[in-house]
Order: sequence, then structure tokens, then C-alpha cells
Amino acid sequence: MSEFDELPDELRRVFGAYLNHLVVERGTASSTLEAYTRDLRRYGSYLVHSGAGTLRGVSSELVGEFLATLRTGERDGAPLAPASAARTIVAVRGLHRFAFVEGIAEHDPASEVTPPALPRRLPKALSLDEVLCLLDRGTVGGPRGLRDRALLELLYSTGARISEVVGLDVDDVDTHERTVLLDGKGGGQRRVPVGRPALEAVEAYLVRARPSLAAGKTQASALFLNVRGGRLSRQSAWSVLKAAASRAGLTSSVSPHTLRHSFATHLLEGGADVRVVQELLGHASVATTQVYTMVTMNTLREVYATTHPRAHD
Repeated sequence: MSEFDELPDELRRVFGAYLNHLVVERGTASSTLEAYTRDLRRYGSYLVHSGAGTLRGVSSELVGEFLATLRTGERDGAPLAPASAARTIVAVRGLHRFAFVEGIAEHDPASEVTPPALPRRLPKALSLDEVLCLLDRGTVGGPRGLRDRALLELLYSTGARISEVVGLDVDDVDTHERTVLLDGKGGGQRRVPVGRPALEAVEAYLVRARPSLAAGKTQASALFLNVRGGRLSRQSAWSVLKAAASRAGLTSSVSPHTLRHSFATHLLEGGADVRVVQELLGHASVATTQVYTMVTMNTLREVYATTHPRAHD
């Protein structure tokens, strides 16, 4: 039984030809093909109800109206989630493009219809207890352990990107002023404060570990060195972070940006002004930083809901 038996003959043939094209010419995965089949069945039903028995009579307005029904749930039940609606529009755009290229239709009415913007994902932040667990239990002994502890402490203390931290030279750390000089995106530099625990970890690494890692390379300027005495790479630093998270027993995903997200979130939860956090993170626009305020607002809502006497009245 065809997936499109309820459609007029011409629509059924075009829809089937498009799905066959995806399999034979594009090598589309079976799971994606199944999803596209459901999406196109919904689209075909909409076309029939709208009086369009072929693709030739479909206008851009009709495709746009179909998009609106995905958001509202009209005719076909519950509205689709933004990601599902976006996938459906991709399937519809691909269908019309295929029909136009193959000469089945004289124009492509879906070319100007874009998928809906997906909601911005909130950054994942660790709790303070999780950060402390990562720092206290995530590293091992020896020179590499001292280096890794200093690396993790510095990432959380400064909110720096992992590429900025591995790019540090020894002279970029000012232990007297308790600051580090970071090279940010676009060649911009910023000097940010460093907490005492991070400075102590860096000093312990410089005195007790870095000389052995330098392996006699007295001209080496990089702050964080690998076992061969060269600059620690971003990929190696990421491996350090993942290994530390595993040792600390953190079950949530810990990415290179996790400590940066946690830094920003904890500052805002502590009452820091968003523009101060913007400067510390090196964001060109405060709008980029404001995504973190969404995270803290979720926390505020939870606190409000559980503590205010009339939160649920």
C-alpha cells in the first residue's frame, strides 16, 4: 500500500518520485525518509483540502498558509514543535524544488518560504557544587595533574574560551594584579580578574610542574605545555576537561564551553550586572550575553514558585 493512496494520481506520483530520488540519488537515511513521508502526507492532505490536485496550481501563499497551520494545528490536530515544523518545511521545499528541476512544475512556490527560526537553546551550566566537584576530584597527581588543575581553575575563574586559555603565555598572567590578558575573537584583547584559588593553582603549576614539562626548552613561552614541552592544544585541553568530568562522576555533558557558561550564570545569579559579564566574556554585543539571563530567570521562577505564599493562588 502506498503512503499516499489518499492523494490524487498526479500528486501521488510526484511525491513517490521525490522520495525515490531521496533514496537513490541522495542516500537519505531511513529515519529521515520516514519523517519526510509523514511530513509530505500532511502536506498532501492540506493541498487536497485546499483544492489543489497538482503542484502546478500551488502558490507561495498556499505554502505559507500551510506553514501557519503547522504552528496552529488547524485541520491536522496539535501544532508541531518548532523543530518538526522546520523539518516539514524543508521536506516541502525539497519536493517543490525537485518538481521544478524535473520539469513537473513551471515554478517553485516554496523557494521564498523559510523554516521557522528555532528557539535558542539555553546554555548548559553546572551547579556550584558540580564545579567544585570537578575541580577537587577531576584531576590526578604529578605534573600533569597540577597543570590540569590550573587549567580548569583558570577556565572557571575567568570565563575564558578554552582557545583563549591555551593561547596564554606565562607573561600574560599578572600575579600581583591578579589578572590575565586574553586574546579574544577578532584579535581583540581583554584583561580580566582571576580568583585567588585559580592563581594559587597556576603558581603551583609554574613552580612544581611546568619546568619538568618544558623539558629544557627555556624559550618556551606558552603557559600550558604538553608532555613534549610544546603548547597544549585546544583538543588536548578539551580531553583534559572530559577526563576530569568523568573522574568527578558528572553525568551531564561537559563541553569546552561548560565552564564558561557556568561562570556567566553564577555571576548573574550572584547579582552581577549583565554589562559587566559582557565585558568579562568578551562579547561584542550585550545581546549575546543576555541569553544567560534566561537561565537565571528560570532559577528565579523556581524560587518564586516554591517560596512566595501566593505564587499559585
